[in-house]
Amino acid sequence: MPTLALIVLATLAGGLLSMTVAALFALGIPNRWLPRLTGFSAGVLLAAALLDLLPEASAELEPQALFATVLAGLIGFFALERIALWRHDHHLDGGGVAGRLILLGDAFHNFVDGVLLAAAFLTSTELGWAATLAVIAHEIPQEAGDFLLLRLSGYSKARAFLYNALSSLAAVAGGVMGYFLLEDAHAALPYALALAAASFLYIAVADLMPFLHRQRGASAALWQGALIAAGVAIVPLAGHFAHH
Repeated sequence: MPTLALIVLATLAGGLLSMTVAALFALGIPNRWLPRLTGFSAGVLLAAALLDLLPEASAELEPQALFATVLAGLIGFFALERIALWRHDHHLDGGGVAGRLILLGDAFHNFVDGVLLAAAFLTSTELGWAATLAVIAHEIPQEAGDFLLLRLSGYSKARAFLYNALSSLAAVAGGVMGYFLLEDAHAALPYALALAAASFLYIAVADLMPFLHRQRGASAALWQGALIAAGVAIVPLAGHFAHH
């Protein structure tokens, strides 16, 4: 299958699948499953960044350039999250206006995910599918939160689902644009992979793991450890099956 078709398929499947699962959580799947999903997501993100994306980028970049790019990415994603937190802190002010801000921020985030997926697929099919799995894993908790915020902003369940689905299509636009911008700019690919790794590391360490620490008790610790390990293990397995 042509690379562009794979990118479109991955961005469509990733955006719509994660959004649908997130809506199911928000509409009534027991909340006790969310921490377990978060642990699995953290494992997938860490493995995709450290076992796939960074090794691939290091083959083309000097160590100083690689780590400088990751550092810039971490700081940049911190700044973007500060903007997102401000957006979420004001989600009850202004009703529909707040809902539009949520959708705008989500669309931008999905667009960036699409560009990063394009960079991964242009490097190799195996890396592309591993990155797709990581995007799906981290999008589900985020989309569930955005779905609930839209409901709090006055959107009906049907409108929240529809608008979230439309915002997920920004990933397709990002993937297509990334394909045409990066296809002939191979020197930029390792930098894009390093930024993707920085994104995954930041989400896992700054967002998901602090959430897991709030779940107390031995039972929670066992579930978290097992599912983080499962998330780490599934990335090389996904790459193996994609290769074959």
